[in-house]
Amino acid sequence: MNYIDLHVHSNASDGSFTPEDVVELAKDANLTHFALTDHDTVKGVERALNHAKNIGGITVIPGTELSCYEEDREIHIVGLFVDHNDKDFLEALNMLEKARELRNEQMVQKFVDAGISITIDELKHGNPNSVITRAHFARVLVEKGVCRDKAEAFDKYLGIGCPFYLPKPKVTPEYVIGLINKAGGVAILAHPYSYKLSKAQVEALLDKLIPAGLAGIECYYSTYNEAQTSELRSMALARNLLVSGGSDFHGAIKPDISIGTGRGNLRVPEKLIMNIIDYRNQHSPSHPPTLTEA
Repeated sequence: MNYIDLHVHSNASDGSFTPEDVVELAKDANLTHFALTDHDTVKGVERALNHAKNIGGITVIPGTELSCYEEDREIHIVGLFVDHNDKDFLEALNMLEKARELRNEQMVQKFVDAGISITIDELKHGNPNSVITRAHFARVLVEKGVCRDKAEAFDKYLGIGCPFYLPKPKVTPEYVIGLINKAGGVAILAHPYSYKLSKAQVEALLDKLIPAGLAGIECYYSTYNEAQTSELRSMALARNLLVSGGSDFHGAIKPDISIGTGRGNLRVPEKLIMNIIDYRNQHSPSHPPTLTEA
């Protein structure tokens, strides 16, 4: 059986590997397809597509992972097969990025005011195009010896409710799903059990977002056991939703998670991407897929 990974990050956001490195890793893992889904950006997609075309043997799916808020709870929507050259889509991402930059500057100032010196340049770590996330703050806090590890950084400083946490720009799931669909993409609810929701709450969220254009749910994920995957698949089947899955690979940022296999037991079957491609071709005929075929 062939396998895929539909949730992967590069250093275009908060991963540690370049888009080209990620392509190489996906090929070395014997995946047939992977989706580059950096946070709130598609800046690494063209590089990944070009590198895959040069080396062959791997198919890159243009994607992104957009943050939004359902009431006061942050959730993520993965967009697969987005048109990464769509001007309206890029303009919307640019507006989100500017709002995120303001939030990062405000968080930096909170640390400085508390006597902990952090700069934007340190957070970007030599990559001027990096989309800064809390993982970047955690890395710097560890490097400066403020925290033992990234877990402590989130527990004491960066987690929701902690002294230095500020929320991301509060856009709704309906808004980001609309952005993805207008760019010819397929909107997938990412890692639904990462939001500390019960089964009933996940089902209620799905039922609310389906009318807004949600197309699928991430049922395979690095931290899920077989029972959770089966439960999510049943939710998808009952609602005629697409089934997706991925590792949420970040490289050294999440060193226990490998591309394609997660923590060792993740296997996302290739047939899932075929279903997603069929759906996209039916719903977005005006946006032909941008793929680098194996």
